[in-house]
Amino acid sequence: MIKTLADALAKQGYETLTPVQEEVNKPELEASDLLVSAQTGSGKTVGFGLAIAPTILNDMGKFDRAGAPLALVIAPTRELAMQVKRELTWLYAIAGATMASCVGGMDMRDERRSLDRGSHIVVATPGRLRDHIQRGSIDLSQVKAVILDEADEMLDLGFREDLEFILSQAPETRRTLMFSATVPRSIANLAKSYQKNAIRITTVSESTQHADINYIAMNVSPRDGENAIINALRYYEAPNALVFCNTRVMVNRLTTRLSNRGFSVVALSGELSQSERTHALQAMRDGRARVCVATDVAARGIDLPNLDLVVHAELPQNHETMLHRSGRTGRAGRQGVSAMIVPSRFRKKAERLLQMGKVTATWQDAPSAQQIIEKDQERLLSDSTWATLPSPAERGSIDKLMETFSAEQLATAFFRLYVENQSAPEELAPSGAQGAPKPRGEFGPTVWFSISGGREADANPRRMLPMICKAGNLSRDDIGAIRIQDTETFVEILKSSVDGFLKAIGSNKEIEPGAWLKQLDKAPNIKASPREKFDRSDKSGTPFKSKKKWDSDTSKNDRDPWDDETRKRHSEPNLNKNPETRPEGGVVALQTRNKKAAKPIDRNKGKPTWSKDGGKHSKPKSRARPNPKDDKPRSEKPITERSKVEKSKSDRPKTDRPKSDKTKAARGKNAVLKRRKK
Repeated sequence: MIKTLADALAKQGYETLTPVQEEVNKPELEASDLLVSAQTGSGKTVGFGLAIAPTILNDMGKFDRAGAPLALVIAPTRELAMQVKRELTWLYAIAGATMASCVGGMDMRDERRSLDRGSHIVVATPGRLRDHIQRGSIDLSQVKAVILDEADEMLDLGFREDLEFILSQAPETRRTLMFSATVPRSIANLAKSYQKNAIRITTVSESTQHADINYIAMNVSPRDGENAIINALRYYEAPNALVFCNTRVMVNRLTTRLSNRGFSVVALSGELSQSERTHALQAMRDGRARVCVATDVAARGIDLPNLDLVVHAELPQNHETMLHRSGRTGRAGRQGVSAMIVPSRFRKKAERLLQMGKVTATWQDAPSAQQIIEKDQERLLSDSTWATLPSPAERGSIDKLMETFSAEQLATAFFRLYVENQSAPEELAPSGAQGAPKPRGEFGPTVWFSISGGREADANPRRMLPMICKAGNLSRDDIGAIRIQDTETFVEILKSSVDGFLKAIGSNKEIEPGAWLKQLDKAPNIKASPREKFDRSDKSGTPFKSKKKWDSDTSKNDRDPWDDETRKRHSEPNLNKNPETRPEGGVVALQTRNKKAAKPIDRNKGKPTWSKDGGKHSKPKSRARPNPKDDKPRSEKPITERSKVEKSKSDRPKTDRPKSDKTKAARGKNAVLKRRKK
């Protein structure tokens, strides 16, 4: 190991390296691209700091004068980026590193000035780093290493385009290191595109996750979810606790509830400004706050000291999120507790999350009020204060209390003061759960049967299972596999239940009309179910055209009648475009479109009756009420002298003033005042 880094680790109190740190620090990996997957809390930040050291440090183990950045570290969230910067600052302090950060929510002008002064390592979030690249604020020509921390989370948050843009701007000779707790297919595809012969390093156990974390699934009634969170916090009384919610609304609601109950609590969500989020985390580190209610994105990758409890107020959406949540505790060899609040209707979802995450949890009810009181008494009696002798400054007050009050009075007052400083526990209703789910044992020896009717008869397991149970007087535990084939269905039944099953069916062996039963001597040869192919053509066999997002859902019969003629006209070759077919000194007259023949027959369908051709420019006929047949037509008014005068007045111009003078005349309020003065 490089001496400057070894001195920094010793100064920080490191005696041994974690498995992931030892793997990435091997000499044979100094020039290779790495794809590292390790569980949360395993020291990945220090690990990639050690991995890039031979690439960016000189022969003396130090940095030269700061200029264009030599390494980029990209993190998904602001808090994680600032945390990585703090870790790398003390790791490279002796080597003389100059650090810079580019994260959202901070002043971009300060970041630009910091980049102009020069830096060795830049820690950034994808969006802000892309802004600096497009504005020309950062020079990536000297970058030798790019680290993607929590790469899976960055892809989940929609940063794929930003990452691809950043990696395309970096030199091709760089090293690319990807660190993540999980490596899904999206990460593997990104590694293939932007890494060269990457070496995969895995320190995650294939069978178990988070050996230092005790998973507890707490069964609660549907209405006691928030009360169970309060009791969980009171029962464990962790120095720092993190409560995860799925939405910002739930974060605000739970923060208010816990604050009203006397907990020192802070919130952490995406709607807060950067300064508010920084102050919230600093309050947790300083001990001014003991509980942090956060969303998944905001708390991604943060490392808080003495974080011994993680509470899942709402179940996560997938097992990867569950592992990342729980990984905030049990870090660096410390023991932690991950408590899941499981209402009765989310029991199956919790079981799937634990199974997919390869985690074994202890199923129990949420702590009751009586259990919390007993736990408080246990903590009170085991407190180290009982073994501490009074100091000389305290001796006078203690002697005075002992002279004034009896031992019983002192104990009573002390216990009451102790209880007043604690939040009262909640009374919970019975959850009605049966504890941990019982794993299904081995099915045992079985006998296979064949039932006529398969996929062609619309047979499916949901219909076959109750039909077999009802006809054969069996329970679902007596039936094993049900395999649907094209013309028949194979069913596996316990050998111990076969006699009763055949007796209930009868000698005719007809389960339902048309469904005949046949016992098999051995297991059948079951074919894999074929995957149905999507038919990409209409009824006439014509393939559908690819549609855009804004295309309407129309079929061939709803097309415009002119489409067929237009398609035919465009399919004919244009003789003018080919020099061989075009005559010299002229062009071939192309056939024009016959609009009259192309008009649809039912053009007026659904149009008003007064429209002649159904077009939008047609004008309606006169809607005046017709005269009755018996009435005479109306006679015109007789022309009188008065009507002649009125007509002559209407033909006369309104003023004798010329037009030019009229336009130059003053108008408005001022003109009226002038005329009045005259």
